[in-house]
Amino acid sequence: MIYKIFRSNEWQDLQAQGDTAGAPIDLADDYIHFSTATQAQETADKHFAQVEGLYLAAVDGAALGGDIKWEVSRGGAEFPHLYRRLQLDDVVWCLPLPLIDGRHKFPDQMT
Repeated sequence: MIYKIFRSNEWQDLQAQGDTAGAPIDLADDYIHFSTATQAQETADKHFAQVEGLYLAAVDGAALGGDIKWEVSRGGAEFPHLYRRLQLDDVVWCLPLPLIDGRHKFPDQMT
């Protein structure tokens, strides 16, 4: 699984429209940013510090085929980037990402 952190309005828009080109940073970079399970906490800490009302979507990266590319990013690590619109049907599950004691609490379902 790979993971996408959504602001509440972004998740609501994906549900309403059935697909998304992503958040403003995704639009600027021309791909949708994802993280692995081990990268997600650092992504939340760096880009979503103290932001409430977030959602974490899990996507089967293998099911995205050639549209997903693993590219070097933060700290020299490879991150998954999606080079097409994300479809609501791509999302395996999506759960709230609560802010607890100043840090986001990730669900036990992450693998």
